[in-house]
Amino acid sequence: MDINFEYYKIFYYVAKYENLTKAAAALGSSQPNVTRVMKLLESQLGCRLFIREARGIRLTEEGEVLYSHVEAACRHLINAQEEIGRPGSLKNGAVEIGTTETALHLFLLDALHHFRQKYPEIKIKIHNHTTPEIMKQLVGGRVDFAVITTPYELPDAVSAFTILDFEEILVAGTQYKILCETTLKLEDVKKYSWIGLGRGSVTYDFYKDFFIQYGIDFEPDMEVETSGLMLPLIENNFGIGFVPGQTAQPLIEEGKLVRIPIDFAIPGRSIQIVSDQGRGKNLAADTLYKYLRGALHETLPM
Repeated sequence: MDINFEYYKIFYYVAKYENLTKAAAALGSSQPNVTRVMKLLESQLGCRLFIREARGIRLTEEGEVLYSHVEAACRHLINAQEEIGRPGSLKNGAVEIGTTETALHLFLLDALHHFRQKYPEIKIKIHNHTTPEIMKQLVGGRVDFAVITTPYELPDAVSAFTILDFEEILVAGTQYKILCETTLKLEDVKKYSWIGLGRGSVTYDFYKDFFIQYGIDFEPDMEVETSGLMLPLIENNFGIGFVPGQTAQPLIEEGKLVRIPIDFAIPGRSIQIVSDQGRGKNLAADTLYKYLRGALHETLPM
């Protein structure tokens, strides 16, 4: 099948912006021309690629499959153009990172703060999702690399290394202070309202598996979408919850949270930087990637 590569380029921008007008502006073209090319591409491929909706368009299942391949190819070409056009220069360089909220707060925010001081010309876009969603974006070529929270079974096509180990502790608001007078057993956790991340997150699966290992089938009484919502709810006495010790410690020292003693060990977790082994990075992405790897061995700032 001989299809003009320009059609795929236009398809890439339409799928990226999910809007014909924005895609046309990015391409320096007109909306009627973009629409015409998309109809030609659909005709030549023999399938529908887009579904029109009130706020724009979305990809069909066939469109998603095509985009996963076209996006990676276009990124390779765009990255090559950037490096050839600006050898040794980071001006106008851009990086897209996928990260979990836990990884963002425990490691990435501080690292990016120092990185921006050294490389203020590099533009950074952060995609904040659960680990499974981020891995889909990485494998699909939508982010340059990812900073995720374990445990998670990684695909063979990616490489990963641990940037930070952390442990979670059981905390609660001050109304639960009486729990500090004894050591809570694992089976007793069920007696109290438990706040945790919801289904689809690595943390949900982590604790679900942990409790089942000890014959306890336990679900959070209050599920939240992001870890950033947990501490305010716990602090306001909606329930108890497991959170990274580094995150909770300042609030414990301020007297806003209490740490509940437990007689069981929670397995340690880690934050990893993950990249696609088969896909190159542009100069800006490679610079940030190497900088973050350097944070393993040096104290920021660098």
